[in-house]
Amino acid sequence: QVQLVESGGGLVQPGGSLRLSCAASGSIFSIGPMGWYRQAPGKERELVASITSGGNTDYADSVKGRFTISRDNAKKTVYLQLSSLKPEDTADYYCNGLIGRTTRWAWGQGTQVTVSS
Repeated sequence: QVQLVESGGGLVQPGGSLRLSCAASGSIFSIGPMGWYRQAPGKERELVASITSGGNTDYADSVKGRFTISRDNAKKTVYLQLSSLKPEDTADYYCNGLIGRTTRWAWGQGTQVTVSS
């Protein structure tokens, strides 16, 4: 069983930055491909960034050039650097392992990001 714990969210002004972290624990040797998702109020959860075991990354068009995903395999942790934040980035952010486009594990509690002046 794998547990995911996201952290680092908060309230930030438009144009600001945040760094989110997601730590995986439990019965896994390595975390493999990982993704960051977000869910805004009244909307479906969407994949915004993904990273392979080797560090190759992919981003949704809405965040490309502003968000950066990275990982520390030894710590079983994945990060999401959010920059040039916009009000429309307001959402709960979650991470999960990926098998293709399918998530591997139960969702964690997420971390809330609010972009507002």
